[in-house]
Amino acid sequence: MLEPKKTKHRKMMKGRLCGRSKGATKFHFGQYGLLATEPGWLTSRQIEAARIAITRHMQRRGKLWFRVFPDKPITKKPAETRMGKGKGPLDHWVAVVKPGRIILEIEGVTEQVARECLALASHKFPIKTRFMIREI
Repeated sequence: MLEPKKTKHRKMMKGRLCGRSKGATKFHFGQYGLLATEPGWLTSRQIEAARIAITRHMQRRGKLWFRVFPDKPITKKPAETRMGKGKGPLDHWVAVVKPGRIILEIEGVTEQVARECLALASHKFPIKTRFMIREI
């Protein structure tokens, strides 16, 4: 699973998911990409599941870049715990994704294989996505 090696603060505030993405809105690495069309959180498990699905389908062809990294800690209190007593311990890491962000990019495969790979990846994510092709 992906997680930061070191963080300044152990716990983070929830934040808000309004607005469009400020960065990663254009292609930088690959020919084909997966664009987020709605806001949400991608957990490190979901990102890893998408990576495994794509690499198995590509069969060592092409190259894959993820443009998101789970750097936001999410805390959770144990089940059946009374209110109060502070914030719970760290549970997992998420990447904040806003509309307009390119989540991942692929290069070195045909368009049909890229569509199939990115469709497999989009099934692993809890947000709606769209297939994109880099305009030359």
